[in-house]
Amino acid sequence: MTRAVHPERKHPVPKQDAQEQPKRAATRTDVARLAEVSTAVVSYVVNNGPRPVAASTRTRVLAAMEELDYRPNAVARALRMRSAQAVGLVVPDVSNTYFGALARELSVQAFTAGYALLLGDADNDIDRERAQVESLVSHQIDGLVIVSLDPASVAETGTTPTVFLDQRSRPGQLSVIVDDRGGAAQAVSHLIGHGRTRIALLSGPVGAPGVSEREQGWRQELETAGLPTGDDLIARSEFSRAGGFEAGQDLLSRAQRPDAVFVTSDVQALGLLAAARRRGVEVPRDLAVVSFDGTEDALFSDPPLTAIEQPIHRIAEAALSAVLEKGLEHSPLTIPVELVVRDSCGCESTDAESR
Repeated sequence: MTRAVHPERKHPVPKQDAQEQPKRAATRTDVARLAEVSTAVVSYVVNNGPRPVAASTRTRVLAAMEELDYRPNAVARALRMRSAQAVGLVVPDVSNTYFGALARELSVQAFTAGYALLLGDADNDIDRERAQVESLVSHQIDGLVIVSLDPASVAETGTTPTVFLDQRSRPGQLSVIVDDRGGAAQAVSHLIGHGRTRIALLSGPVGAPGVSEREQGWRQELETAGLPTGDDLIARSEFSRAGGFEAGQDLLSRAQRPDAVFVTSDVQALGLLAAARRRGVEVPRDLAVVSFDGTEDALFSDPPLTAIEQPIHRIAEAALSAVLEKGLEHSPLTIPVELVVRDSCGCESTDAESR
């Protein structure tokens, strides 16, 4: 049997329309040609130096850049100038409402000062934290702000000005902190003032930023008042809603249930409130709650949370000043916190925003 073999049919390849060709990005040479100057003059205009350029020539170069939609290579420019006009921020968990609010405030203030903000998320992993620091430093950033997972961590930042927003155990590291211990003590004192006698602590992971100091404040205030501080009044969780829910279920199922809880973060407090609802525990009648952070989570929870508020604007301002201007007069720089009274403690809210 024979099989007929037909010649391969050739189909003409359609020519790509000239308008569909990807547009080539304009180069410095293109700008120089249109502006009738040298490429060096274009560089002087882009980099604002090192040599002066006549005003009329600068205007001509800028017009050519706009007409050609020329965009200088930011990375190459940063390497040449040893500056990226950017500040880096590394946080433990960007999904935490507090760190999100901190990043936004730093971004606003940095932009006002003429800098972009580059964000690195450690995802609660110290090795990832180190990698994020190294990556940001490699981009020739002008300053670096770190909220570290480890008070003894060593950041390989070279000559990049760096400030930490947590307690440091290593000498020589600049840090801006809030009064974690004093804030916790103020929260517990407020609960004692409501007549609560079994005040539990829903804390974060051991070693996490601020956790040790907030626990110390809780313990010292209770001991001063002659109230119990046993392990049966302590539960720990990750800084998350799910963690707070699980820890809340644990606390509320114990033989001697607490009549109040101081929570080391707003996000955990949201989980605690959900656990209380699940068990039919009414807040604040059966359980008074005060949290730490004072983010929008506290404002829009149900009921609104009485909270120790961290002044994010002042924290961001001090951090940027430390890395972009004069450093710190002393380290650590401690910023005071404020008790903002809402409904979860049993008071009538004094916060106008929550009404």
